[in-house]
Amino acid sequence: MTTLLGFDFGTARIGVAVGETETGLAQPLTTIAGEAAAPRFAAIAKLIDEWRPGRLVVGLPLAMDGAEHDMTARCRRFANQLNGRFGLPVDLVDERLSSAEAEDMLREVGHAGGGRMRDWRERKQHLDALAAQRILQSYLDSHGTT
Repeated sequence: MTTLLGFDFGTARIGVAVGETETGLAQPLTTIAGEAAAPRFAAIAKLIDEWRPGRLVVGLPLAMDGAEHDMTARCRRFANQLNGRFGLPVDLVDERLSSAEAEDMLREVGHAGGGRMRDWRERKQHLDALAAQRILQSYLDSHGTT
């Protein structure tokens, strides 16, 4: 069994999810807010110490036609920094539509729970972690369980 951490990288927030190869399931974990690199990587280090993942997965944003853009390069750099800082293998996963899927999931949960998120900040916190879950679940689905 291998634990995985998945990341939905953004310039203001990083969504984080956790998953297991044995069950093949991912779940949203948290959102790391802030733009400064040092506190972000300190928060990631704490998560790595807590969950002891064997692999990290980072969503790679691409245009709908598959073309790369500015955020694609930033995510590649983030993945390289994770590998360099923590010495763990890092896989990149096409994240097209992950945020849209997360938004749909959040909307369904909000309606099923009988209410809505109080404001956009609370909703965005959940959205980023759900997007990370979708990215990690996509990876687990494509790689099977052990």
